[in-house]
Amino acid sequence: MMEKVMKMKRLTRPIIILLSFLLLLTGCRRSPASEYERYSRSFLGTFDTIIQFVAYAKSEEEFETYYQLLESRFQELHQLYDIYHEYEGINNIKTINDNAGRKPVPAAQEIIDLLLFAKDWHQRTGGRTNIAMGPVLKIWHDYRTEGIKDPDKAQLPPPEELRQAARYTDLDQVIVDPEEGTVYLAEEGMSLDVGAIAKGYAVELVVQEVVAAGLEAGIISAGGNVRTIGKPLDGQRERWSIGIQDPIASLHGNSDYFDTLFVTDAAIVSSGDYQRYYTVDGEIYHHIIDPDTLMPAKYYKGVTIVAPDSGLADFLSTTAFLLPYPESRGLIDSLPGVEALWVMADGSVKVTEGMEKMLASHGATAHDSSE
Repeated sequence: MMEKVMKMKRLTRPIIILLSFLLLLTGCRRSPASEYERYSRSFLGTFDTIIQFVAYAKSEEEFETYYQLLESRFQELHQLYDIYHEYEGINNIKTINDNAGRKPVPAAQEIIDLLLFAKDWHQRTGGRTNIAMGPVLKIWHDYRTEGIKDPDKAQLPPPEELRQAARYTDLDQVIVDPEEGTVYLAEEGMSLDVGAIAKGYAVELVVQEVVAAGLEAGIISAGGNVRTIGKPLDGQRERWSIGIQDPIASLHGNSDYFDTLFVTDAAIVSSGDYQRYYTVDGEIYHHIIDPDTLMPAKYYKGVTIVAPDSGLADFLSTTAFLLPYPESRGLIDSLPGVEALWVMADGSVKVTEGMEKMLASHGATAHDSSE
């Protein structure tokens, strides 16, 4: 694929679908050209974010059926993938972590499948995204939390503390037994952190279930993990429009979008240094940690992935962020159906050829269904 480089520029407020797209109305809109109505609702309390749902349905009752399925399923998956809290009668990721080095833990199929997915893609992508990095990520989480709480006393984790924690991050010691339905962390001191994949993986599970229930067209957005279903059934558009957040503006408190993607049946996930960070001596330290240096990766300001599967897009957005550009580009180019956009450290933007065809800045529109 030909490499395309363009300077970042802000477009004049494109019509986008993300948080702002849901200033949409909790009611419905009917297009004269369509028998479907557009409904939207959102809720808090799962995966530490707002879950937003827009769908086209023939009645409010039909939409409510999808919404109830979606909301209850997200609540279940949030509890299963939670690494911080216990829930009565549930073995979740925290339960597995609490039993590291002690015994295998019976686990729900959704946990077994998530971990097998993460282990498989870890091997297939060079081992950059590692769900066994929990001990290292916990240290960074604790220092970041304290640094945000009291910026004047913000500190970096001691390198020796990070190195000691890294001794317990061998993914091969995460023993998943599908036949027995158990997960065992073989060494005391190990812990799982599924933050690089759990939300996107959950979104994909929910999408497959609401589609099986009959949904033909909609969008689920979970904190920037966006999954579109079908195409808008308004009789006017062939693609959904999704805004790409400006990572540089975001660091200054602005939620600007610098370009717009037009897609059907796709997952869009972004990772960036603007999402969870704190400042130490005037320098920003974000949450995406390089497994080699044990420090925040510095190759990009942000990476956006488009893929057919939300779990894969979530995993790849972190992996692509953790690789130098030649390796990152080579990985994405090797995966059929996957496209990417990289916001480089200097603010320039590089995109794959397929991604370029989806961008408003390169002439794509909601009315053009060609890929």
